[in-house]
Amino acid sequence: MSRSAHPAGPRHADVLPEGHYSAPPTDLNALDPKVWARTVRRDERGVATVGGLGVDALAEEFGTPAYFLDETDFRARCRAWAEAFGKDADVFYAGKAFLSRAIVRWLKEEGLNLDVCSGGELSTALSAGMPAERIAFHGNNKSEDEIRRAVEAGVGRIVLDSFQEIVRVAHIAQSLGKRQRVQIRVTVGVEAHTHEFIATAHEDQKFGIALAGGQAAEAVRRALTLDGLELIGIHSHIGSQIFDMAGFEVSARRVVQLLAEVRDEHGVELPEIDLGGGLGIAYTSEDDPREPHEIAKALSEIVTRECEAAGLRTPRISVEPGRAIVGPTAFTLYRVGTVKPLEGLRTYVSVDGGMSDNIRTALYDAEYSVSLVSRTSEAEPMLSRVVGKHCESGDIVVRDAFLPSDLAPGDLIAVPATGAYCRSMASNYNHALRPPVVAVSDGEARVIVRRETEEDLLRLDVG
Repeated sequence: MSRSAHPAGPRHADVLPEGHYSAPPTDLNALDPKVWARTVRRDERGVATVGGLGVDALAEEFGTPAYFLDETDFRARCRAWAEAFGKDADVFYAGKAFLSRAIVRWLKEEGLNLDVCSGGELSTALSAGMPAERIAFHGNNKSEDEIRRAVEAGVGRIVLDSFQEIVRVAHIAQSLGKRQRVQIRVTVGVEAHTHEFIATAHEDQKFGIALAGGQAAEAVRRALTLDGLELIGIHSHIGSQIFDMAGFEVSARRVVQLLAEVRDEHGVELPEIDLGGGLGIAYTSEDDPREPHEIAKALSEIVTRECEAAGLRTPRISVEPGRAIVGPTAFTLYRVGTVKPLEGLRTYVSVDGGMSDNIRTALYDAEYSVSLVSRTSEAEPMLSRVVGKHCESGDIVVRDAFLPSDLAPGDLIAVPATGAYCRSMASNYNHALRPPVVAVSDGEARVIVRRETEEDLLRLDVG
């Protein structure tokens, strides 16, 4: 297929329309290690590889679109988090980011615990052999059936999210002759610097029990009186994709103040504090995430300082990284279909996936990087918008990026940092088939979540 340059829209920074981009990169062929999985690089042909395997061969074997997950990177990140926090703290992988039975087995082998927030996630965890005592169960509206299954299984903690849930969990646990370990999720009134839809600690939202007005103190009061509950600590989660530690400092201070109030009123020092997750990753070269050891040091110092000031023993800290572990370890591989230049604006690059495999751009205005990965190119950069094949104008994968001006149908392009929330939030919009997840390591690739088929769709349609 010929790859003549398209008469595309603007290519130079001084004539670009307003948008979400920086100036064109100096090298379109570079794969920034900040945003790509650790084993991704280009081979002597200029083809991107992961785990030693070329994306051209992977596309031939597994098709596109597909998520390719660098198992070596995933395991290394698990170990980095476990080592950073050490034996005196707990790291719970947030399964909502992406969960499969292979992921559960890797977590178990690397020494991490698991946070789930639905009956389906709980079933996946238990079916893959995660010990129930290493599972935490979240959610703002857990059903009675989900709670019963969790208590029967012996999950290590249930995070209580409302006054009604305090009573509900206590009643179910008592009816089963058990005493369930619980934490109370508190909204501490912190405005995290992130998108409105993923900020979770301000008071006007659905999660948790407000610290303001004494509601959290009343929740503790009630939980301590119920025989079916063992209150082990306070939970706080301030949002997602956060780089600034200031919000965690404010959150920790307010949670520790609550612990001091509990001690003063009830003579009880709760032994645990969970500061949640939400640590940001690099989706673009402009993002600058912190390393696990930096995060662990900062959080430990914050909690220790606040507890010393309040005259409390330092509680055991828990954190819940999900995106920070799995997000950077995967990329989505697409095949280019239509390339449509709009003179004076940009070039629309249509791929064989879209919002059905990555809703985050449409939902959160999320920003991503994208690269031509089936070859290198010395062509001029063109301002591009990578879009999907769905019947929505908002079906955008990468809003603004620079791609080579000789991009043509059949080329393979890839979007890095799609390990978190992309497959988890994938849909069958327009009856699209959800892509597979392929784990790659040391020259071997294997499907861990298979591609859906039309037979799968028709099997569910009993009409």
